[in-house]
Amino acid sequence: MAFQHRRPWCLIAVAAAAALLLSQLMTAGLAATGPGDVAVYWGRHKDEGTLREACNASAYTTVIISFLSAFGHGTYKLDLSGHPVAGVGDDIDYCRSRGKLVLLSIGGQGGEYWLPSAQSATDVADYLWNAFLAGSSAGVARPFGGAQVDGIDFFVDQGATEHYDVLARRLYGYNRYYRGGGITLTATPRCAYPDQRLQGALATGLFNRIHVRLFGGDLQCEWGQFDSWDKWAKAYPGSRVFVGVVASPEADDGAYMSQKDLYYGILQFAEKVPNYGGLMIWDRYYDEKNHYMV
Repeated sequence: MAFQHRRPWCLIAVAAAAALLLSQLMTAGLAATGPGDVAVYWGRHKDEGTLREACNASAYTTVIISFLSAFGHGTYKLDLSGHPVAGVGDDIDYCRSRGKLVLLSIGGQGGEYWLPSAQSATDVADYLWNAFLAGSSAGVARPFGGAQVDGIDFFVDQGATEHYDVLARRLYGYNRYYRGGGITLTATPRCAYPDQRLQGALATGLFNRIHVRLFGGDLQCEWGQFDSWDKWAKAYPGSRVFVGVVASPEADDGAYMSQKDLYYGILQFAEKVPNYGGLMIWDRYYDEKNHYMV
């Protein structure tokens, strides 16, 4: 009679427990900002909760308010998707007290913005300084009251490409009024390198961070996410380059990556690049629904 060898039940249990622990460690590692800083966009959905609640999530180190969706032609519009603006200033102060970086993103999808001249770029920079940063000027309202954001994010997704370099240089020039720190400039380009709309601005070398969007229907990204991202990292060694992903298939089903796919497809390589910065998450609403990082 032949004996059939069977794995002891205890070994099966240990193996199963080890697999579960490995999965939990991977998830916990990402949720605890193991892959570096984690930036999240806030302001695109009324049901995503307050800015303060976003800053209470330990996973995020940066919250990006979006968007100033109209500028460049003498008209400015802050579009926060129905969030009451009145309480945002207090929330900004709260976020900064917790060590969170708070940025204001300009541009977005479906806005009314362009820079028809160098003078219009200068005017926009002056407006941002006086309305959202450390400046003030008679006749310029401050939507968030005395609260100051830490910097400006360039999310330029439409319109002409000219004069964003002038805008960046003018904003950077205001750093002379800071004793320590200064204005953080970030850019959030499309995945395909280069992004014509931001190429001139990025050529200034003034951007602290670049959030590369690995979503948005770009086939080049779908076929080779790391290769596309790596081009950005190599092109701007003086900037910290982030991997930008959607937090739910509801946001972009074709571009969505599970945490496992994200790690094995991109992060295990990206984390070895000297100027790798972390993750950019689109967005707070989808992250809450899908529990991607929180």
